[in-house]
Amino acid sequence: MIETAEEKDGVFLVSTFQMGKTIQGIDTMRVQEAIRIPAITKVHKSLDYVLGVINLRGKIVTVIDLGRKLGLSPAAITENSRIIIVDREDEYVGFLVDAIADVIAVDRSQMMPPPSNVDRIQLRFFEGVFPAESGLISIMNVEEILSVEDK
Repeated sequence: MIETAEEKDGVFLVSTFQMGKTIQGIDTMRVQEAIRIPAITKVHKSLDYVLGVINLRGKIVTVIDLGRKLGLSPAAITENSRIIIVDREDEYVGFLVDAIADVIAVDRSQMMPPPSNVDRIQLRFFEGVFPAESGLISIMNVEEILSVEDK
């Protein structure tokens, strides 16, 4: 994980969200905002996990079905669904997730490597896991998720 100026004594903040029955997290320094689902314009001949694009206050945002990108079940759009907007080199990308959860403090020393039983292709999408009261939270590797190359 990229160390940020906001990290203090190995502790950083993670925005958590639900994907199916699991809780995932993204370093809050990468998250711009979380929004309700607006109208999504489909993009012809795009990758299967790209739902389309939205206009967010004049910026075009590509929306990715995070479940499908991770090789899990596609996200079902419900009233709890949200799009998490992340910034990558001044380009906004949205991750469709099942629901938003909490922002939690994660102590880097308590992070563990992802379990070895995770598929090797999926493994690259995770920085590690963090034990929390609600169970293990998988910390996402945003750069790998946003890489176009599917290995």
